[in-house]
Amino acid sequence: MRYFRPNIYQKSIFEIDYAHLKKLGITCLVFDLDNTLGLIEHKKCSRKVKQLITSLKEDFLVLICSNNTKRRIKPYLEDLGVGGVCWSMKPSMIGLSRIKKNYHLLKKEMCLIGDQMVTDILAGNRFHIMTVLVDPMGDKDLKITGINRELEAKIIKRYQKRGIFERGKYYE
Repeated sequence: MRYFRPNIYQKSIFEIDYAHLKKLGITCLVFDLDNTLGLIEHKKCSRKVKQLITSLKEDFLVLICSNNTKRRIKPYLEDLGVGGVCWSMKPSMIGLSRIKKNYHLLKKEMCLIGDQMVTDILAGNRFHIMTVLVDPMGDKDLKITGINRELEAKIIKRYQKRGIFERGKYYE
């Protein structure tokens, strides 16, 4: 169960203390795409997201690691001017391994930021990198994600009973 607990939990990508991550030695921010950087129904990210990513690129290598297709992530990669991987198969570590190898990174330099415990956080924790969970940007999900959300709700209920995690109680 510990593999589902994020190191940091924040409301959104806009609430994360990136200066704190930098102090911890993080040099690479790996973002999930759907409901983390953009809504499922959008083809590009909002101006606000683009401004954030542009500013983060001054201090970090910013990448996208998505379970979605190349066709889905390509407009985001181009619009944001970042690299990334599609078909990452999270919670498998395949995508994170490709990123580590392709960009010559150390695990201690990497941080995965996503909206799902059972894909993003599980993959990052299994890969032994820093993880940040954010609340989903929207209510609409891919069909497969609905199953993940049900499993996530059960995990959160267990965590809540133990007093180690609760939705809406953010922490660094």
